[in-house]
Amino acid sequence: MLIGVPKEIKNHEYRVGMVPGSVREVIAHGHQVIIETNAGIGIGFTDEDYQAVGATIAPSAKEVFAKADMIVKVKEPLADERKRLREGQILFTYLHLAPDMPQTEDLVKSGAVCIAYETVTGAAGGLPLLAPMSEVAGRMSIQAGAECLEKSNGGRGMLLGGVPGVQPAKVVVIGGGVVGTNAIKMAVGMGARVIVLDRNVNALRRIDAEFGSQVETVYSSHDSLEKHVISADLVIGGVLIPGAAAPKLVTEDMIKRMQPGAVLVDVAIDQGGCFETSKATTHADPTYILHDVVHYCVANMPGAVPRTSTFALNNATLPFIINLANKGYKKALADDPHLMNGLNVYRGKVTERSVAENLGFDYVEPTTALGISTDTM
Repeated sequence: MLIGVPKEIKNHEYRVGMVPGSVREVIAHGHQVIIETNAGIGIGFTDEDYQAVGATIAPSAKEVFAKADMIVKVKEPLADERKRLREGQILFTYLHLAPDMPQTEDLVKSGAVCIAYETVTGAAGGLPLLAPMSEVAGRMSIQAGAECLEKSNGGRGMLLGGVPGVQPAKVVVIGGGVVGTNAIKMAVGMGARVIVLDRNVNALRRIDAEFGSQVETVYSSHDSLEKHVISADLVIGGVLIPGAAAPKLVTEDMIKRMQPGAVLVDVAIDQGGCFETSKATTHADPTYILHDVVHYCVANMPGAVPRTSTFALNNATLPFIINLANKGYKKALADDPHLMNGLNVYRGKVTERSVAENLGFDYVEPTTALGISTDTM
């Protein structure tokens, strides 16, 4: 199979779908890789680094899309990239379709086979291709939030961990999953007062067992959420419903009642955001102030630390890339129900239930769309 890796074109996005080590591994399995020139330059890899492991360098994204059987990316394809997709071509990347009608419509029209990292499941549970970026984003959320709390950035003028004799900032983490747990690690390490809210009691038990008295665990209800958000210095939104748009848990009314200079970091913005006042921002202009509250809503947070993020992502995606290349998409999907869960759009059909329900498309079971009997899976 010929695998194509275009250069990412989203604002301040420096990650790349495959590092040279991953390319070498794929080529060792008998496949070919074509890389757009300078695709890895943002994380320190030159065209020569890729050529040294056997990749072919293409002068443009147009050539990569035209030649490749499978496109491996990091972020969702933008409009110019979507125009280049063709029927039957495999697209393997993050998609986050539920809040994105234009992208979904274009992918449906393309006839491509679109597999989303964020809905591939794991044999032990969880979302193994989303987890690495959730870990990065969770940790980054505290760094970003701490900076936003500085007065020069519109914040309350607070040091996250305080100093002896001065109380630390109150950090409220909504969601005790991968994002939340990693945010908690960073916030505790910086000396903040940390409260986590979740409706999953098992998640609260796990966090309590890990952090003990360093973190206050709270069952999330409308009353408890309102109480802690209004009094918070920094709120981290880390909720996730796999494949679906994020629920708007924090209302505009709550935000209006927050302390002037408080900070919201919406890690769920890729899925539409979990604060009513959220709108996607970029690393070039990451924040805005509304109701005297600083909003940080960068839709590709891990892109700010692209080298760490790219290696973490490649560690997770490489086995799936090899399986898709070795077996072809039909057999790879049929053999692995967890990879099958990643199939969001197949040759003009929406095969992810949450996306179909959120955007009003007809839903088609992935096995039905592929013509695969469930007895063979």
